[in-house]
Amino acid sequence: MAASYDLIIKGATVVNHDGAGVRDLAIRDGRIAAVGDTSGVAGETVDGRGLHVLPGVIDSHVHFREPGLTHKEDLETGSRAAVQGGVTAIFEMPNTDPTTTDAGALADKVKRAHHRMHCDFAFYVGTTRENTRDLAELERLPGACGVKVFMGSSTGSLLVEDDEGVRDILKVIRRRAAFHSEDEYRLRERMHLRVDGDPRSHPVWRDATAALMCTERLIRLARETGKRVHVLHVTTKEEMLFLAQHKDVASAEATPTHLTLAAPDCYERLGTLAQLNPPVRDASHRDGLWHGLAQGVVDCLGSDHSPHTLEEKSHPYPKTHSGMTGVQTLVPIMLDHVNAGRLSLARFVDLTSAGPARLFGMARKGRIAVGYDADLTIVDLKRRETITNSWICSRAGWTPYDGVEVTGWPVGTFIRGRKVMWNGELLTPGQGEAVRFLETLAGER
Repeated sequence: MAASYDLIIKGATVVNHDGAGVRDLAIRDGRIAAVGDTSGVAGETVDGRGLHVLPGVIDSHVHFREPGLTHKEDLETGSRAAVQGGVTAIFEMPNTDPTTTDAGALADKVKRAHHRMHCDFAFYVGTTRENTRDLAELERLPGACGVKVFMGSSTGSLLVEDDEGVRDILKVIRRRAAFHSEDEYRLRERMHLRVDGDPRSHPVWRDATAALMCTERLIRLARETGKRVHVLHVTTKEEMLFLAQHKDVASAEATPTHLTLAAPDCYERLGTLAQLNPPVRDASHRDGLWHGLAQGVVDCLGSDHSPHTLEEKSHPYPKTHSGMTGVQTLVPIMLDHVNAGRLSLARFVDLTSAGPARLFGMARKGRIAVGYDADLTIVDLKRRETITNSWICSRAGWTPYDGVEVTGWPVGTFIRGRKVMWNGELLTPGQGEAVRFLETLAGER
C-alpha cells in the first residue's frame, strides 16, 4: 500500500548535512517523513525543480520591540518580515518595555506570540543585578532560549558592566549565555569623541579596543566559572583572532551588516541609518570577520534586527537611535555573498540552521532529517532582485539595502509543514509556536 503524506516537494536540490542533491521531500503531521524515495500519495505536491531547499533559517538575534515600543515593531510585523525573508524561527531580545527579566514578563511574551507570530520563536531573559539569583530558574522556563547580558550600554536600560556582576550571573546559570560585549567603562571615557552631526565618529567613540577589552574580560570569567558564552555581533578582526583560541568556552556570531557594510563609506552614503551598536567599522575589520568565518570561528549568523522609525533615525548624531532592520534581508544578502563566492551554500546552512540548533540545543530543528520539524527555506539561487523599502514588512518601513541588487532570493517558507510564504505572498495567519530546547524537555510528552 502506498504511503500517504500531507505534502511532497518534488525535484528540488536539497542542501543538508549529507551534501546537496536532487531529491524529494515528504511531510506528514508537520515533520519530515521521508527524504529521497517518496513514492506515495500526498494532499499537495510542490514542484521544486530549479530551487534549493534548505533547513529552515533561524535568526537567533532580533528585537521585535513588543511590549512597549510597538510604534516601530511588534511580534506580528517582525515575524511577518521574517517569513517573507525565508526565516522560520527567531530568538527575540529582552530590552522591551517592560524588560523581559522575570517569569511574568516572559510568559506574557509567549502568550502574545503564540499563534499570532508567523514564525516559531523563543525569548532571551535579560539580566540585572536584582534577578541574578533567579536566572537558573528563568533560563529553563518554556519559551526561553537563555539569558542575555549587556556588558555595554545599547538600546534600553539593561546593563551589567562589572566583572563581579557578570561573574555572579555565570555562577548560577547552566545554559549558554549571550553577551553584548563592549567595555562600558571605556565607552563612558570616550563619549567626548562623538562629533555632533557626524555619525562617522560613532566607531571612533565605540572603538575596536572597547570590544576586544570586554571580550577578553568575558572569556576570563567564563573560564573561571566553567560556563559557555556566546559573543554576539562580533565586529573586530582582533576579537576573531582571540576567540579562535577559546572555542571550548566561547561561540561567536557575525551579522550580515558587519559582513557587508564598511566605514566610512556606509556613513557617507547612509548617514545615521548606518548607526548601530557595536558599530560598522572599516574594511580591514570586515575582512577580518570574513577570515574568521572562513576559518570556522563564526558559529552562527544573526541579523540583530533592531528597527527604529525613520523619524527616530533622522535626529542629528549622537541623538539618533542606534539600530536597523535586518531579519527580512538576512537570506538575500547572504545568498548574494554565496553567489559572489565568499562562502559556500553548505556553510550558509551551517551558520543559519545547524549552528543555532547546535549552540542552543534546539529540539527537532536545524536539519532536514526524518523526525525533524518540516521547517524549510526554499530559495532560487539564480533569481536577481532589487531590495527596496517597499518590500520591507517591518513597521519601521526601511532597510539600509534599499536599491541594492542581489542574486539569490527566498521564494518559500515552510514552518512545521505549513506553507507560510510562497513567491512573496503570505498564505496563512500567524501560527507560530515556542521553540523547544533539549535542556528544558523535562515533563514534556
